Amino acid sequence: MIVKNVATCLQQEVLRQNLCVGCGACLGNCPYLRMYKGKVVLLDQCNLCQGQCYEHCPRTHLDLDGISQKIFGLPYGSDEIGMVTHVFMARSTDAAVKVKAQYGGTVTALICFALDEGFIDTAVLTLSEDKSSPEGILVSTKEGVLNCAGSSYLGTPTLEAFNRGTQDDNRRKIGVVGTPCQVQALAKMRTSTLDNRNNVDKLNLVIGLFCTWALAPDKFIPFLRNKVRLQDIIKLDIPPPPANVFEIYTSSQRLSVPLDEIRGFIMPSCAYCIDMTAEFSDISVGATEGISGWNTVIVRSGKGSDLVKAAEAKGIIEVDALPSENLKHLKEASLLKKRRAIQNIIEKTGDADDLLYLKVPPKVTKQLLVK
Repeated sequence: MIVKNVATCLQQEVLRQNLCVGCGACLGNCPYLRMYKGKVVLLDQCNLCQGQCYEHCPRTHLDLDGISQKIFGLPYGSDEIGMVTHVFMARSTDAAVKVKAQYGGTVTALICFALDEGFIDTAVLTLSEDKSSPEGILVSTKEGVLNCAGSSYLGTPTLEAFNRGTQDDNRRKIGVVGTPCQVQALAKMRTSTLDNRNNVDKLNLVIGLFCTWALAPDKFIPFLRNKVRLQDIIKLDIPPPPANVFEIYTSSQRLSVPLDEIRGFIMPSCAYCIDMTAEFSDISVGATEGISGWNTVIVRSGKGSDLVKAAEAKGIIEVDALPSENLKHLKEASLLKKRRAIQNIIEKTGDADDLLYLKVPPKVTKQLLVK
């Protein structure tokens, strides 16, 4: 019997299959794995038969029902946007946050508040100073949070910073802002049976971002360089439908690129992702379609609810009801992503019973595929 090491398994099952999402969950602890030009590369083999790199990867054995049971105490269902306790609109009341942040600034406001009030002592965010090499960063001040405001739309190994942060004895309560795949990795860390779980008990807050897809840095950055000077970019944006454009803001102009030109730079792994709203987070946040300056907020856990209520009570954020039509559109978009992903996986494997990395209750799979 041949026993494969975890590096070989990761290489065969994820890296060579174009399933790697570049989340960074495998980085920061292992001397053999590095991020190079937007891709995870294996520098050498290791002799471990089990390890964090493989166990925490969101593209290996993702048991949706098992994770849901452990995190929320409920089975994974066919709900379009996952576990929900409240859904509403919110926005920051801080002018400084509104200037720097994307849309309503809710995430930035909540992280600043969480740091101020001691919900967390460290935030793991994504910093993209020159828009070409975003990376995870550990911050503990409002200034640090504001420096990370805005979206890059690039696949980013943010969780490498989380892995580093958990090794620091001075950091005891960590909050992470991440995309759905990064949130899945964190959920796997929290529910892992490994003896060494990388001090994941320090994870005290997870804010997930709505995400339809991310762009591959090695492909998108050369395209961007042909349009503008990277150092001149101050903001990237994808306006809600029906705009169908990718917008590049500099200090002197706004350049609109047809979204169809951008789709060729989408990371291949995004085609196999079923999660649009970061379903295993405490709070999920995205833009509110058609309502400028507001975010859609999904509260999923008691911890998330406590933070939002406290922030609203102190006037850090203001909230309003989400129009029923907006919620309907969000659910439709999320369901469409789930269906496309499962169909793409089945097309890749050629077997409806082989969903690659996904373990989904058969009843849920059947419900998702019904049109």
